[in-house]
Amino acid sequence: MSSAAEQEAVAGRPATPADHATADRATSAGPPAPTGPDAAAPNGAPRRLPAVPVRPGAPTPLGARYRVGPDGVAGTNFALWAGGAEAVELCLFDEQGSETRAPLTELTHEIWHGFVPGVLPGQRYGYRVHGRWDPWTGGRWNPAKLLLDPYARAVDGEFTLPPEVYGHVRDWPQQHVADTVRDDRDSAPHVPKGVVVHDDDDWSDDRRPKTPWADSVIYELHVRGFTKLHPDIPEHLRGTYAGLAHPAAIEHLTKLGVTAVELLPVHQFAHEDHLLGRGLRNYWGYNSIGYFAPHAGYAASGTTGQQVGEFKRMVRALHAAGIEVILDVVYNHTAEAGEYGPTLSLKGIDNRGYYRLQSDARRYADYTGCGNTLHVVRPQVLRLITDSLRYWVTEMGVDGFRFDLAAALARSMHDVDMLSPFLAVIAQDPVLRRVKLIAEPWDVGSGGYQVGAFPPLWTEWNDRYRNAVRDFWRHALPDVREMGYRLSGSSDLYAWGGRRPYASVNFVTAHDGFTLRDLVSYERKHNEANGEGNRDGTDDNRSWNCGAEGETDDGRTGALRRRQVRNLLTTLLLSTGVPMLVAGDEMGRTQRGNNNAYCQDNEISWIDWGLLAEPGWRALFDLTSRLIALRHRHPVLRRRAFFSGRAHSADGLRDLAWFTARGTEMTEGDWYAPAATLGMYLSGRDIPGRDERGAPIRDDSFLAVLHAGERPVSFVLPGPPWALTYEVLVDTSGEEQGADAGVTHRGGTEITVPARTVLLLRVAD
Repeated sequence: MSSAAEQEAVAGRPATPADHATADRATSAGPPAPTGPDAAAPNGAPRRLPAVPVRPGAPTPLGARYRVGPDGVAGTNFALWAGGAEAVELCLFDEQGSETRAPLTELTHEIWHGFVPGVLPGQRYGYRVHGRWDPWTGGRWNPAKLLLDPYARAVDGEFTLPPEVYGHVRDWPQQHVADTVRDDRDSAPHVPKGVVVHDDDDWSDDRRPKTPWADSVIYELHVRGFTKLHPDIPEHLRGTYAGLAHPAAIEHLTKLGVTAVELLPVHQFAHEDHLLGRGLRNYWGYNSIGYFAPHAGYAASGTTGQQVGEFKRMVRALHAAGIEVILDVVYNHTAEAGEYGPTLSLKGIDNRGYYRLQSDARRYADYTGCGNTLHVVRPQVLRLITDSLRYWVTEMGVDGFRFDLAAALARSMHDVDMLSPFLAVIAQDPVLRRVKLIAEPWDVGSGGYQVGAFPPLWTEWNDRYRNAVRDFWRHALPDVREMGYRLSGSSDLYAWGGRRPYASVNFVTAHDGFTLRDLVSYERKHNEANGEGNRDGTDDNRSWNCGAEGETDDGRTGALRRRQVRNLLTTLLLSTGVPMLVAGDEMGRTQRGNNNAYCQDNEISWIDWGLLAEPGWRALFDLTSRLIALRHRHPVLRRRAFFSGRAHSADGLRDLAWFTARGTEMTEGDWYAPAATLGMYLSGRDIPGRDERGAPIRDDSFLAVLHAGERPVSFVLPGPPWALTYEVLVDTSGEEQGADAGVTHRGGTEITVPARTVLLLRVAD
């Protein structure tokens, strides 16, 4: 041991900042890291790297940008923000993996930069960043670790996380101080490299659908899982961007009628060490490490830049079919985890410049449950995020974003702040304020639950909608007050500040949790395949298994489950707000009771397209597409303004009215009374706004009857002024949809609503 820091660590406690200040060098294992082109390699072997001519270049734009210099010589400009670094080396790699280093000596406003002639698209590269190893104050510079450019447009290779990729000695005997002991082994052979990409696409041939929010129907899908088993997609394209662009995949989306796909994360991500140790992989992708690079594992055409063009072609194909592309993005944390995580990019570039640290700067502030939190208040971090967002809009063609744990991005120094720099920058950005912005309005920190609190421009995942609808159909609500708010656009949450009903993204299921089929088949999670002792995943499923846990051959149970699925989907698509479906729910996909399939890159998560050949599930697909088509045809089902509940004509007809099973309007006492039945009347005569020609919008009027009871109920249909005659459009009690079309009932008559059924009736006259 050569330093006080080393002696303290081995003695069983971490060195203090004072100890470290007197040490000759940082705590390390092995020889010092190289500091120049003639230095020893990290493994101790001497080598002399060939010289690379580096011109001054420019500090902007950040990243690696191929261009032709003023003298006509082609090359690439490299620019990296590394505020606290002492030196930065650009590392270039040939096809055999041999490394050539080029020091970047120009420094402008904390950005290290240089132009390297002759570096062309397809060149693989990374950085080594020098600085003081000082975990006690947050400094974790270690030039033995090859770092991914945060602005890399493409990434070649995969993170496998051997010990060499950790900045500290991962296997240090005394684990409580392991993060203070520097590891000087070279990580370059074990980590992916950035790839220089030439952006020459102007998107002049692309036509964005620009679907208004109120008209949107979102379909959440996983690029790999949606296409992996599709029998009509060529095998070599399954699981890829090209597979999603294939006509067979797009045909399903257009038949269903959705207007946007929301893709689970496609930013380059890494697999967690604990998963790799169990022979599993991160399937969902919420472990980003490259915010500009399409995940290389989803590319069929290659990983040295080809994935960029393949992604763009996928976007074009979806746009041509009238389908927008929304990305699920994870800017709240990265794959580098906490102090015991790997050193892959930001941690080695400037740890304390990119991440939120605790007062004990060895530790990370974790508002995400993933080990670290990006410090979005800092200008360089905010720039990284907004540059990434603009890139995906302007150069990759996407139409919007769903922000994972968005409350973490809205935190100022500690608390969630709706005037935070992140939200302020988005609101004034001329590119980003024009695209679809969806918040997952919570994080895991104190005060992180912010449903209904995001400002105008933003829509939100409305988990109160999910909970209310689930509870209603398992007959677990104490009354119907909550259900009334959720069906009519959640005005209690969003009717402020100029927000509209489409601020609520309504969903019953999402990637996280049970599928729709599992929601009616399991009351308990069954996550044993994840290898965590069934401890992972929520226990608050609000599910009902219809009398038997898991799959069963009992015909009556199966029929009841399919009816419940029909009820849930019908409720979702008749509710005011923006509906979001999860891929496969429309045809009975199951995860076998796993409600946290984040690590199941297999048949548990992939869509089974054979379900469409089963009559019961094919009928569900047909019902879903019919309901979406009905929604597209009728503006009363996709209102752009909240209901007033007031009469707008002399006959007393209101834009929204609620009815009991007796056919009487709901009183305040009825809202507080236990009930399993609710009637919702939507008037097509009183739709606010005008069409493109300035004419008033008129539509049919509808009565929806939702009955969650286990026995049939008599329901009196409201008579005049509400209706003289009703026509049945949807009856979820039957397997075959459409057979009920044309059945009419007089207003004021009593009908029998079967147990656990939704009826949708159109006012005929």
